[in-house]
Amino acid sequence: MLTLQHFLLRGHVLALYRSAVRASRSIPDLNTRQETLQWIRGEFERNRHVEDLEKIKTLLRVGRRDIKELLPSITLANPGRLNQ
Repeated sequence: MLTLQHFLLRGHVLALYRSAVRASRSIPDLNTRQETLQWIRGEFERNRHVEDLEKIKTLLRVGRRDIKELLPSITLANPGRLNQ
């Protein structure tokens, strides 16, 4: 049975997913963008049924770190795009 903590973390997971999708929009190459979106969706789908709270928190931390690493490389590849 899912708890209130699961419900709250679900909101964080959805926010991370939306953030990752938004970040991918600034990838200038269409093929690279599509591959990145497929990878993002695949990672979230792969972990969809995780119910362990600590595992979910760890996955959120890793996901946030990965997006932070991804954003600077996108900014370098296409300066000014994220500010539009």
